[in-house]
Order: sequence, then structure tokens, then C-alpha cells
Amino acid sequence: MADQLIRATAAEGGIRVVGAITTRLTDEAKQRHNLSYVAAAALGRTMTSGLLLASSMKRAGSRVNLRLDGDGPLGVVFADARLDGTVRGYVGNPSIELPPNSKGKLDVGGAVGQGYLHVVRDVGYGYPYSSTVELVSGEIGDDVAYYLVASEQTPSALVVGVFVEPEGVTAAGGILIQVLPKAARDEALVELLESRIAALKGFTPLLQAGKTLPQMFNDLLGDMGLEHLSETQLLKFQCGCTFDRMLGALKMLGQDELRDMIHQDEGAEAICHFCNEVYRADSNHLEQLIEEMKAEASS
Repeated sequence: MADQLIRATAAEGGIRVVGAITTRLTDEAKQRHNLSYVAAAALGRTMTSGLLLASSMKRAGSRVNLRLDGDGPLGVVFADARLDGTVRGYVGNPSIELPPNSKGKLDVGGAVGQGYLHVVRDVGYGYPYSSTVELVSGEIGDDVAYYLVASEQTPSALVVGVFVEPEGVTAAGGILIQVLPKAARDEALVELLESRIAALKGFTPLLQAGKTLPQMFNDLLGDMGLEHLSETQLLKFQCGCTFDRMLGALKMLGQDELRDMIHQDEGAEAICHFCNEVYRADSNHLEQLIEEMKAEASS
């Protein structure tokens, strides 16, 4: 099944639900960064959460950055998700592995540890909006849901999951449900929704059982006036790094540093944090950069 995102409403627009399947893009991130099982689960959950948050933005070019700064062995977990359905990300220590937790599942909470979640929303113009909340569990879904309640005053439930096997990531994705003010006043409706969410045993078991996103939505909200919105949006792992951008970054080092690279290393190598792509510039590239810098200085 292709990586995809769909949106819907229920309760006459009082409930907003977004679902995403992110299996392929999470597996690509795992392969690119050579992630351990627990690192793949952490990054996959974070990228999925970012895509779900970005889906509510309106302006082309909008994006959401999620950064988990925990004291666990995994280090920083970062995802950059865009409204257009593209996402990229990385973890600080991609090879770290931990024993399963008490429930027999990947110990993402232990790998992330205690600390803070930093969220930046770039709406495509002006200054980005930023907010920071404490991590409540390190399991990522709980932490992002807490952010939505604490910083955006929107009661939310976020269920995200990643299933990793020896051959790679075989299931990943999540569902975000938000109760808007017009529905929040209906206590019976909120209680019913909470009970159904509590009955979920995770996202990946549903996906592995062959459930589609529309079927999941119908099981949760089918009797609450469920209405699907727009067409299915395709999702993918994509980084904006290029060889030319790498050369532009090298310019910032200055002519003397570039000359040292030519004499000592006969070139330069740069690795993108987000996608692990390796770029190599030989001596000729660096000489050309120096000439360009001289021309710019003289003009």
C-alpha cells in the first residue's frame, strides 16, 4: 500500500481526523541512516506526527519541525514535515538499541528519555511560531498530543506506530483525532470518542490486519456523521539537499580553509544530516569556488 494521508470530519465538523500510512518512507529513513529497530520506531513516529500536524496548514510551503531533546541514549530526534506530503529527519545516535519494554514492545520511551519537545510551525510567511513542552512519556504520540492540548488548547488523541522486522519496516503510520470547540461541549460525545480511542490496540496491528484508513475512520466515527475530505495525498521521504547547496555551504568556510582542503585532502566531503547523502567536491570544484569568491570580492 502506498504511503498516503487522508482527512475527514465528523459530528458536523466538530471532530477532525487525519490518518497517514508511512511504511515506505519510514523504511527509506531506516535504510538511509542505518537505523536500529528502536531508532527506526522513534524517527518513524516523529515523521508521521509531523505529517499529521502539517496537514492542517493552509499555505503552500508550510512546514512543521518536531525536535525531541531527551536525556535518553537516542539523543535528538528531528523531523521536518511539509504540507506537500514530504518529510525528512534524523536521530542523534542511530545505532543505539535497547531491550523490549515491560509490554514486550520497542522501548522508544526509554531511548528518548525525559526532556522537551520543541515544535516550530512555519506558515509560509513572516516569523515561524515555536513552542516547547515537557515530554510526558518519550513515546512521541503522547508527547505530541500533550503539545496540542497545552500549546494549542485542542483536545487531541494521537496514535502512531512503527513495526520493524529483520527485513525492514513492514508497517508504520498513525491517526490524529481532534475535538474542536463546537463538539467539546458535548460531554457524551467526547466520552464515547475517548472510549473508542482507548479501545485501540495501536495503529500497526490494524494496518497488518489489512485495514485501510477509510475503514479505520469508519470504525471510530462511522456513526458520528463521518465525512471524508479531498483526495488522498501521497507521502514520501524527500530531502532538499543538492550538490550545489553543498558547494554554497563550503563557500562560507572562506578561501584559506578551502585552500587547506585542496592541499591536505584534495577535496571535501559533506554528509547531509537529514538523508545521509554523501557529497564529494574535488580540487577542481574547490578551485572554482575560490575563483568565484575572488570575483565576488572584487565586484
